[in-house]
Amino acid sequence: MADTLFPLNTGAKIPALGLGTWQSEPGQVKKAVSHALSVGYKHIDCAYVYGNEDEVGAGLAEGFQSGIKREDLFVTTKLWCTYHSRVEENLDLSLKSLGLDYVDLYLMHWPVPMNPKGNHPNLPKHPDGSRDLDTSWSYIKTWKEMEKLVKTGKVKAISVANFSVKYLEELLRDATVTPAVNQIENHPYLPQQDIVDFCRSKGIHITAYSPLGSTGSPLMKEEAIQEVAKRHNVR
Repeated sequence: MADTLFPLNTGAKIPALGLGTWQSEPGQVKKAVSHALSVGYKHIDCAYVYGNEDEVGAGLAEGFQSGIKREDLFVTTKLWCTYHSRVEENLDLSLKSLGLDYVDLYLMHWPVPMNPKGNHPNLPKHPDGSRDLDTSWSYIKTWKEMEKLVKTGKVKAISVANFSVKYLEELLRDATVTPAVNQIENHPYLPQQDIVDFCRSKGIHITAYSPLGSTGSPLMKEEAIQEVAKRHNVR
C-alpha cells in the first residue's frame, strides 16, 4: 500500500498511505517520522497548528542522513486560520521548521479566517468564548494568495482541507488554479459521499484523515470491518 500512488490534476502523484502527525506526543514525533521513513513511508502529513513541525523536520533530517532523497518523499503541510491574510509568512514558518525548501502539497486547513491580532496566536476568542473570526477577509482571497505561491517554487501544489460542496463551489467560481486535493475526515462512520462525488467530478483527489475513525473510535470492532480485514489477511 505504501508504494501505491494516485495521480493528481497537477501531473504529480501522491502516495496512498501517509503518516499523520496530529496529536502526536511531544518527544515522539521525531521518532515516528524517522521510523516511518525507514520502513518505506513516502508521505508525511503535518500542519503548522499541530505545533510539532520542528520535530517532524528533525525526523525528516534523519531520513535524509540515512540516504533517502528529498525528491522521493511527499510532504504535506497546512496554512492555519490566523494566517489567511499572511499566507507566504505562514508557509515560510513551516518550511523553516521542517528544514525544507519546498513542500509537495500546501493546504488551506479550514475555510475560516480568524483574527490575526486576537488574544491567542492560533485560537483567538471573544470574551463570550466564541471564535474571533476575521470578517474583513474571505477564504476566496486566501486562495488567491495561495495561487501566487505556485510560482515561488516553495510549493508543488495547493489544495484545501475540510471543504464542503458549498465552499468548493464558491471557491471554484473564482479560482484560476483548481485544488489538487480536498483532505477530509472520511471513514465508514463518516463517508461524506456528497463531497467525495463532487470532488471526483472536478478532478480533485480526496485524501482521508482518520480513515480508521478518530481516537477511541469502535470502528475497528465493527463486524463488516473485521470481515474485510480477514479477507485481506490483516489484523
